[in-house]
Amino acid sequence: MKHKLTAAEREEEVAGYLFLLPNFLGTCLLIFLPIFITLTMGFSQYNIVKGLSGMKFVGLKNFASLIYNERFLAALKNNIVYTFTTVPLTVGCALLLAAILNKSIYGKEIARAMFFMPYVSSMVAISVVFNVLFYPNGGPVNGILSALGVKNPPGWFIDKDWAMVGLIIMAIWYQCGYYMIILLAGMQNVPQSRYEAAELDGANAWQKFIHMTVPGISPTLFFVIVIATINSFKVFDQINIITKGGPGYATTVLVYEIYRNAFTEYNFGVASAIAWVLLLIVVLLTALQWKGQKKWVNY
Repeated sequence: MKHKLTAAEREEEVAGYLFLLPNFLGTCLLIFLPIFITLTMGFSQYNIVKGLSGMKFVGLKNFASLIYNERFLAALKNNIVYTFTTVPLTVGCALLLAAILNKSIYGKEIARAMFFMPYVSSMVAISVVFNVLFYPNGGPVNGILSALGVKNPPGWFIDKDWAMVGLIIMAIWYQCGYYMIILLAGMQNVPQSRYEAAELDGANAWQKFIHMTVPGISPTLFFVIVIATINSFKVFDQINIITKGGPGYATTVLVYEIYRNAFTEYNFGVASAIAWVLLLIVVLLTALQWKGQKKWVNY
């Protein structure tokens, strides 16, 4: 039999809904409404200059045009390369640093702060610094390479074969400290008694890391992999500041293509179609990761 609420319980329930209302309205206005508008535009031909009066329903034309869109296909390829390179390298480096800084070593608090500093810095400032560091003629990186005997150092951001490599290096340096802090928090929750028992069984440092640390932080590691994957598809600022998607299409990615179509070409229909393709890719990858985690994550 359903319990009948008292007057005090009803007031408490109403108060709870009132507290939730601002967040609910904000979510509807800032998330669900833009998603709906983007979906509508994806099936329409819309130019912001002409306004709503020039909006025309075109069905799947915008989505179909992407199949033959050279820039979109290049952006999709670049995003896949960027994601499947930066995610394992960044998470791997973060995991290694977290394991080192989880030990009782001198100055680890300072080291943690230093590794985390890039993530709280302005991406504009970081992009300018990396553009100077990797400048082909007279930049510090190529200066060091030349001193080491490299005769033809890379052109980095002005070379179509090396521009993406420069962005990947930049991403690893920028994000590694953030993921390290999350993984380090997970490692500190692993009971010390497990390591002591493993030492009694004769396990070395590598065996303890593989069989004790990684399984112990597997939920945290899974979370880091998921957010790293999502973040890799959101890359935009450094590309817009340094390369503008070039040279050629070498560094153009999906988010940059959305921006270019919407605010340079004023073609919101194609931009919305690309946005939905991006959303579906991220949802699909997240679903696959969620399904795969059942085989290795220990809750």
